[in-house]
Amino acid sequence: MAQLPEQLHLLPEPLLAWYGGAKRVLPWRDAPTAYHVWVSEIMLQQTRVSAVLPYYRRFLAALPDVEALAAEEEGALMKLWEGLGYYNRARNLQKAARLIVTEHGGRFPDTYEALLALPGIGEYTAGAIASIAFGRRVPAVDGNVLRVLARVTGDEGDILDGRVKARFREWLQTVLPVDRPGDFNQALMELGATVCLPNGAPRCGDCPLGALCRASADEGWRRLPVKRAKKERRVEERTVFVLLSPAGLALRRRGPSGLLAGLWELPNVEGTLDEDRAARQLDAWDLDAVEWIKQLTGKHIFTHVEWQMRGYVLRVRCGGSADLCWTDADRLGERAVPAAFGKFLKEGLELLEEKGTVEGS
Repeated sequence: MAQLPEQLHLLPEPLLAWYGGAKRVLPWRDAPTAYHVWVSEIMLQQTRVSAVLPYYRRFLAALPDVEALAAEEEGALMKLWEGLGYYNRARNLQKAARLIVTEHGGRFPDTYEALLALPGIGEYTAGAIASIAFGRRVPAVDGNVLRVLARVTGDEGDILDGRVKARFREWLQTVLPVDRPGDFNQALMELGATVCLPNGAPRCGDCPLGALCRASADEGWRRLPVKRAKKERRVEERTVFVLLSPAGLALRRRGPSGLLAGLWELPNVEGTLDEDRAARQLDAWDLDAVEWIKQLTGKHIFTHVEWQMRGYVLRVRCGGSADLCWTDADRLGERAVPAAFGKFLKEGLELLEEKGTVEGS
């Protein structure tokens, strides 16, 4: 193991003292069962705490335990997850829940290694559940923790490099307190989320580790942590159709694999179609336009892809290709439509509620 920076030996006492008075009140901290910690940590991946809170409460109200999650119908699960994005997280939650029910008798495995073997649970999440719910002396190293450690130690290794992350894990394993490993891990995460901030100046005056931190002098936070540049996102152009008929709004189901697999979407095609080409696409779907209402534009950013979208809102006669599902406003509430289509879906819903969507009006 690389030599342990001496200031890390001094880290637990001031960090835990600070956490006792500064930690945010969060529902999964009120009752830190394995299920609560697990659901919250999966939701918090790629998502801010403020955005997660209403989803977490709604999810727990509908699915209060691992057995309920394992038994839920997939469409209802996707609807509960709608708006959080990264839908494979929800699918992996259910896969893991079913394994916990069938292979562990409905009881969460309580070791880091057994948790790591479950679908969708990586090193960080396994460490968080093991330490917070079961008191296991295991680090939980996320982006917040990497940033704090890089600044405190002055480490200039690339935090996206697996070797650097492994080194930080080894250091934390050495200094983790025996009696409060879960609080220690949460304190580091909390410090990174609320004080040692990722964008803009950190709140160094409020940091309990100021006396230990090598980056606090000379604005060292500007260069730390070191992180290699991300690859540029691939840009895809798409044309989205908001199709209204007497039967409702047209949706279709995406395929079982790939981006947004298995979810409901507004009909769309690759490329940016002008109105003539859009009309030909309607012909391909065996649809007759009654009225072209408006055009919309939108953009949605996924992790590796950016969609730039042109939308056509129009009334059509019923029918069309077999993969189109005409859905009224009540049924729309039962189907998970990704946030990528949110602007276009909102337009369609508003028009559904107005008079004049009937054929030929």
